[in-house]
Amino acid sequence: MFLSEYLMFLFKTLTIVGSVVLVIIAYFYIKAKLKKSKDDGFLIIKDLSHHYYALKLQMLKNLSSKHKIKDAIKEFKKILKDKKKKEDKANTYVLKFNGNVKATAVESLKEEITAILSIAHKRDKVVLILESPGGTVSGYGLAASELSRIKNKGIKLIVIVDKVAASGGYMMACIANKIIAAPFAIIGSVGVVSQIPNFNQLLKDKGIEYEQITSGKYKRTVTMFGKNTDEDRQKLQVELEEIHSQFKTLIKKQRPSVDIEKISTGEYWLAEKAKELKLVDDLMTSDEYLMDLHESGNNIYQIEYKKEPSLMNKLSIACNNIKNILFAKYSI
Repeated sequence: MFLSEYLMFLFKTLTIVGSVVLVIIAYFYIKAKLKKSKDDGFLIIKDLSHHYYALKLQMLKNLSSKHKIKDAIKEFKKILKDKKKKEDKANTYVLKFNGNVKATAVESLKEEITAILSIAHKRDKVVLILESPGGTVSGYGLAASELSRIKNKGIKLIVIVDKVAASGGYMMACIANKIIAAPFAIIGSVGVVSQIPNFNQLLKDKGIEYEQITSGKYKRTVTMFGKNTDEDRQKLQVELEEIHSQFKTLIKKQRPSVDIEKISTGEYWLAEKAKELKLVDDLMTSDEYLMDLHESGNNIYQIEYKKEPSLMNKLSIACNNIKNILFAKYSI
């Protein structure tokens, strides 16, 4: 009796879950077909002035008298009224870049910059909150070039580093008109590195021969599996020196007051020392800088470009949600 009831319950549960999954698959399949020709991303625009006032009102509601709350609301309404009247007032656009080795965030960055440049005036400015330990030359070279578009349009660019802007991260930062860093942020590492394991001896010990056929003397130099020669290493060293030279030239062009030979050793420094070396201009956190702008009556907008999740990602999220609901309902 118990077994038959349990099997019936299990059958009903599986039927419900299967039906829900099929409906979700059909929904997203149709939606994906309808959106096939549309853009796969969207902009999120956040008014940071509203955000800061909301925080202030929340604190006042809990810690202050009704009189102070009314005054704060009146102040907020007045600012909103003035904002509508003064549409020609300068805007500050805030971007965030959290860099990884491949600088994949550049895909969103270029869309955000394109969106801003479509409406920005020379009186406006862009603030980039940057965090990156560096990575590939091509990825960060592209990111730096994207930032150059802002300056090329005559719009002021401020880069703020709260934690780290090293190597490729500093390549991006040096494009700015002004670099601000939190006192304990890590700055610098102006150098180039290439590292690769070599398994040639291990393969030999195991009796495995490795063959590589190329056309062109330097199509492959240092390799993971073949035997590396001094000529291979020397060629790679020349390539690294060329990249390093271009990196130094970029910094010298953007920050002519820097002693380029002194700061291009691959070392990194805390921001206070980096300021002495003229790698940064001021010491301050991003929150402090943005709050100062807010208190000065600036219009501040955070711009973020998000990509539409793929169909498989949506299905995965939906299935996980169903699983969580079922476990929450039936587990003990």
